[in-house]
Amino acid sequence: MIKGRRIAFDYGDVRIGVAISDVDAILATPLTTLINDEATLFAKIGEILDEYNPVHLYVGKPLHLSGQESESTVKAIAFSLKLAETTQVPISLIDERLSTVSASRQLHEAGKNSKQAKKMIDEVAAVGILEAALNAQKHKK
Repeated sequence: MIKGRRIAFDYGDVRIGVAISDVDAILATPLTTLINDEATLFAKIGEILDEYNPVHLYVGKPLHLSGQESESTVKAIAFSLKLAETTQVPISLIDERLSTVSASRQLHEAGKNSKQAKKMIDEVAAVGILEAALNAQKHKK
């Protein structure tokens, strides 16, 4: 596996959670939550990419439990395509079924109330996406 940081995005209409790995691609941690504002979003993403110089980007691909695509899937794919126009860093879509549900459960188990969890849920979902991507890479060896 190539050494370097990886970044994952949990795309949403209002907020986009961002998670990052360490350079050895072992640990995924929350980085930030971006407001999905067309005027400033890609400038902020550019700043993140410049600061961390990732070797790979991942975007969560929300599918129905049946595996069928949804309106959210189409939006996440469109986001990944626009992201690809702004960087040469490879981008992969990662199945993220239940990532937000899992993130919500984790935050509840950690004692966070609904208000606290709302501020963190997108980042924790992005961590889940990144962990899935890192695990998939480790098993490709």
